[in-house]
Amino acid sequence: MKRKMWLSMALSALLLVAAGCGNNSNNTEPSETPGTGSGEQAEATSYSIAFSQYVEHPSLDATREGILAALKEAGISEEDNTLSIDYNNAQGDPGNNLSIGQKLRNTKADLVIAIATPSAQAVAENVKEKPILFAAVTDPLDSKLVSDMKQPGGNISGASDTNPEATKQLMGFVSTHFPDVKTVGLIINEGEPNAVVMARTAEEALSEHGIEMVKAAVTNTSEVKQAAESLVGKVDAFFITLDNNVVSGVDTIIETAKANQIPFFSSDRDTVEKGAFATVGFKYYDHGYQVGQMAVEILKDGKNPGEMEITVPDKLDLILNLGAAADYGIEVTDAMKEEVKDPENNIIE
Repeated sequence: MKRKMWLSMALSALLLVAAGCGNNSNNTEPSETPGTGSGEQAEATSYSIAFSQYVEHPSLDATREGILAALKEAGISEEDNTLSIDYNNAQGDPGNNLSIGQKLRNTKADLVIAIATPSAQAVAENVKEKPILFAAVTDPLDSKLVSDMKQPGGNISGASDTNPEATKQLMGFVSTHFPDVKTVGLIINEGEPNAVVMARTAEEALSEHGIEMVKAAVTNTSEVKQAAESLVGKVDAFFITLDNNVVSGVDTIIETAKANQIPFFSSDRDTVEKGAFATVGFKYYDHGYQVGQMAVEILKDGKNPGEMEITVPDKLDLILNLGAAADYGIEVTDAMKEEVKDPENNIIE
């Protein structure tokens, strides 16, 4: 009896030892931390961005969409709760624009993105403690946002939406293929620095071809229609720069130009898609995507915007809207089409 009891006790002791070995720290199976099951993952980092956009129109909206697309591709989006956005739109009003800049002075956002020159200027003047990126700015040097395109310094960088060569090439296209055009009408808000810079480039290029520029000034979008109508009978073609107030009212220019069969040339692809005949340019979505990639480097990698080179569009091409040509009384020639490098994407039927 005693022998059986002793054997039973010995067996129990062996089982306890074996169980203890299973919990040995040398065990290759990972142990779970209390409160986190093996299927749970660490919560993704969340970022916040404050947008300041001067006005809503296709080019600026496409820029913002491109920025958000680049962020989303990098795993930063509102859909998966890794991005919160403070969106501010000045609606083309200088007073609103200044107020937005002042509001963002104390923003808690990780990054401020300004779309269009007036917005960038107001933000740069007020936001000193947060990184800033700008987009859709024609001339960062002339608008005094930076003093060096390669090393902007401070807390700001971004992408310019123009290459002076684009305007020169477009004016050359007008001169070559529209020999009857002797005057070009420009509708312009001379309170926008970007518009003034581009207008100067266009006027100089036209002058080299013996073509005169006639200006019709506006101060806001509501005056665009009247300005376009005032040029009828005085000019042989219309042209607009990347002028935010003017582009916002571009539908009335298209309407006036078609009604009077005056060829209309613009400075951005989106306006050509809307109904202008031609431009030399690029997609604003792609421009925004480029800025979005810069935003990813700042948010995820901690890059200093002051050390990031400001970029300009380098893939310029002639863009034609063949569907709109007849409305302006334009006969599209093979020679015109041959100037388009990428006809599949840049000839709009």
